[in-house]
Amino acid sequence: MGLGAILAGLALSDEQAMWRVQTQDDHRAFAHLVEKWERPIRDLCVRMTGDVHRGEDVKQETFSRLYEKRRDYRCSGKFSSYLWRMALNLCYDELRKNRRHAAVPLQEETDQECGPDVPVERDSPRDVAARQEEAEIVREAIDSLPEIYRTTIILRHYENLKLREIAEVLDVPPGTINSRLAEGLTQLARRLEPHFAAKKAAVPVPAIIPRPPETSIL
Repeated sequence: MGLGAILAGLALSDEQAMWRVQTQDDHRAFAHLVEKWERPIRDLCVRMTGDVHRGEDVKQETFSRLYEKRRDYRCSGKFSSYLWRMALNLCYDELRKNRRHAAVPLQEETDQECGPDVPVERDSPRDVAARQEEAEIVREAIDSLPEIYRTTIILRHYENLKLREIAEVLDVPPGTINSRLAEGLTQLARRLEPHFAAKKAAVPVPAIIPRPPETSIL
């Protein structure tokens, strides 16, 4: 039985698991948190730094910092918001250190989710190349956005956080997040329009960025 199953059987929330880490140095509870959040935090760090290896390093640093600073944890909000914020701050430190900003929409390892007996439809090399080119154009466009808009777009459209969750992570009012998202998408559309002007119709931003259905603040 895995750690997740063990702690799920105890009906522990993330906040309760972190409390056990904080007060009892519970390594099983910490391993459960790492197991649950390792992939989302890795994806965020890679998208924010624009580099798989640096993103992996920042992810490792995030969980190391989480354990080192466990005594400082205060359960005044969701554990996930606390973790997202810690990872973002480390990403900002890494970006400032390297004097570059980037965001990469990850699409790796999706085919591995299919079983060996499930046929996987393969795109033609031309389709793959076109999709990669579009992804690079979007990456560069997001890279050029001011940090407040870039972070909001990544958390919303790639990490699928709701607007109220982003507001808690960034510690700003939900209305501010709504405004930042609208302005960020407007600026992004302006940057992308010249690249897709040759097509019959302008490609809308949601067609390029996988956008979750939820759009309200609540």
